Amino acid sequence: MNPESLAGRVLNWFDVHGRKQLPWQQNPTPYRVWVSEVMLQQTQAATVIPYYQRFMAQFPDLRTLADADLDEVLRFWAGLGYYARARHLHQTAQLLRDRHNGAMPLNSAILQQLPGIGRSTAGAILALAGGQRQPILDGNVKRLLARWAAVEGWPGQTRVLAALWQLAEQHTPTERVAEYTQAMMDLGALVCTPRRPQCAACPLAGDCMAHAQGRERALPAPKPRRQLPVRTVRLLLLQASEEVLLERRPPVGIWGGLWSFPECPLEVDVMAWCWEQLGLTVHVEPAWQTFRHTFSHFHLDITPTPARVVEHNRRVMEPDRFVWYNSRRFDNRGMAAPVQRLWAALADER
Repeated sequence: MNPESLAGRVLNWFDVHGRKQLPWQQNPTPYRVWVSEVMLQQTQAATVIPYYQRFMAQFPDLRTLADADLDEVLRFWAGLGYYARARHLHQTAQLLRDRHNGAMPLNSAILQQLPGIGRSTAGAILALAGGQRQPILDGNVKRLLARWAAVEGWPGQTRVLAALWQLAEQHTPTERVAEYTQAMMDLGALVCTPRRPQCAACPLAGDCMAHAQGRERALPAPKPRRQLPVRTVRLLLLQASEEVLLERRPPVGIWGGLWSFPECPLEVDVMAWCWEQLGLTVHVEPAWQTFRHTFSHFHLDITPTPARVVEHNRRVMEPDRFVWYNSRRFDNRGMAAPVQRLWAALADER
């Protein structure tokens, strides 16, 4: 390999400075790499590591994951965010168990047909676990290549993305592919960072066009900004003795498949809503302070409202949708981080 080529310089840097002790680098099977790549989507490695270690201890192989209940999978994902990733992992594991004899096919086209696996994730699995010459283009590599070649525009645009894929394909070597793939991700994460790139430490600074033009912070172009819409919701903290009512969220949408407090619109009468929807007569207590949780596409203003159940008409609630959750028999159901915080605050108050 030409040591002066982009790949040669990146690999020389990796030999000295690259990360080699990440947990998914140890015994890099297709399954272990796949789980790590999904977790690393939109999440930094330092955040992922403890989640990955707990997840792999609970689901050490593909069949264990496929055979698990979704609720258990979500419980071990809770707090990591972007919960569609966990649902896709579980769904894909079941498809691989049922259609591919529990093995991950080492074929990019087949992998990209599976839920939650795009071209870059497929490339990373095949390169890191299979040694195949496959380009990747995660967020770190997009930024690195956009700066090095001064690719104008936001990487989410079709034209810009195509140019970056061409660069990724062109410079992926035929030797040491796994190391090169990890090296590119490391160089973007550790050196060519979004706000304060450390160009003096970069092996590509000598012919980096953004560096030569003094435009490191201008490239790649940011996503066009738009004002995020605001949604409002009331979460009901319904208590009966030592129990609190929880509702499983729909399988799609925010917090899909996780357990949360029942949700009702702000404008409705809480007592009437509880009777009509749940068959409960309640005494409503003063609402807690509204707080904001921000998703990628909108802000959610949450108003927690505690209420005591004083009468039940014995209506049978759907057992797969509702559960009276006894805090003294804590069983770690999967909850989103804001719901976990509310649960903790409720427990403290009680």
